[in-house]
Amino acid sequence: MSLRLCVGLGNPGPRYAMTRHNMGWLAIDALLEHLEVSTEATFACSAMLWGPLSWKERELLLLKPITYMNLSGKAVKAASARFSVPAEHILVIYDDVALPFGRLRLRAAGSAGGHHGMASILGAMGTLAVPRLRIGIGSPADGDVASWVLSDFVDEELAQLPEVMSRCVQAVEAWFSMDVERAVSYVNDRLRGGSS
Repeated sequence: MSLRLCVGLGNPGPRYAMTRHNMGWLAIDALLEHLEVSTEATFACSAMLWGPLSWKERELLLLKPITYMNLSGKAVKAASARFSVPAEHILVIYDDVALPFGRLRLRAAGSAGGHHGMASILGAMGTLAVPRLRIGIGSPADGDVASWVLSDFVDEELAQLPEVMSRCVQAVEAWFSMDVERAVSYVNDRLRGGSS
């Protein structure tokens, strides 16, 4: 079975640890806990890297770029080249202001939708055909998206995070074990969650 790469987008450093823009990193943390990974990350490819890990008779790499969000493509391109993982076998997890808090949306391809980290990855990989799992963070009432994404979760959001991360793990498992069309249907119909 072919190797898969799962990438969570975020920003390094304690200042950003529990901000909305770090949803991707939090999803990787949830996967590490689910898979009971006890090993420390390897620093390679401008990222923190775990694996290859055995899961459901396949091999999985988990990656947290440490380049800061806008340069995420550097790490993903390096890992793709080093481990010979094609774009269609990479899943990128990131926050999305266009979705209500906690809503999940899986797509097999498409534009970056204004997300700078995803734009960097699509540019580095030279294709729009990179699967992605978007996690809704809602939008700011005042329209200041830059401040919103870098702000901390409020208590209500923190209370919902464990359930959101549980669905993220299930979504990654669907992408990992199903063909992409079935995974997209399953996640977007049964796991999407979030307020309407």
